[in-house]
Amino acid sequence: MRQTNLTGEPSEYLDAREELRRAEIDLMRQRERVADLRRQLPLGPAVDDYTFEEGPEDLDAGDAPARKVRLSELFTGTGRELLVYHLMYGKKQTDPCPMCTMWIDGLNGIAHHVRQNADFAVVAAADLPALRAHARNRGWTNVRLLSAGDSTFKQDLGSEDAEGNQDSTVSVFVRGDDGSVRHFYSVHPRMADDIDERGIDLLTPVWHLLDLTRRGRGDWYPTLSY
Repeated sequence: MRQTNLTGEPSEYLDAREELRRAEIDLMRQRERVADLRRQLPLGPAVDDYTFEEGPEDLDAGDAPARKVRLSELFTGTGRELLVYHLMYGKKQTDPCPMCTMWIDGLNGIAHHVRQNADFAVVAAADLPALRAHARNRGWTNVRLLSAGDSTFKQDLGSEDAEGNQDSTVSVFVRGDDGSVRHFYSVHPRMADDIDERGIDLLTPVWHLLDLTRRGRGDWYPTLSY
């Protein structure tokens, strides 16, 4: 199957491109199999109704008044699931993680699409004013920003260790008819001892676009300078 209408494509290119096309189809089918396995996970345990701190909905309205909000209150309707991105910021992570920042830059742009089907929030260990200041610098006006404060939420979900070191994580929760919240799924960058940071790559298009080029992603990392 030809992918272009260009003339003069050498046979060795066409043969290699066809081999690649078939490999891409195999990868697509494997991704769909993995997604189906994920959807079939049984529900995990009920979790504490953790308390977070949240500022005004308008990010530019300052940081007060702050209010307490519980995990169960992040669900905006019956039958909806909750996605939480654990931002590496706070405690031992004294500066916001550039990688997490890149992720949330993208998630901020698509959050209104996600909210058609599921609720979404960003949780950090940083205090609320510091979190909101970073969000203002990045223009994160479309995501719900929560400080985990003194709760054990991040440690319980594996995005913080006992010393306060932070890690990026994505967690999914469901709320039962009785109001209890149960854990469904969490994923971390570190998938195995020999896979250090690929576990959440599917959440950003940046890597996938770079992987289309001859250079690939290489050793490139985002910075906070842009």
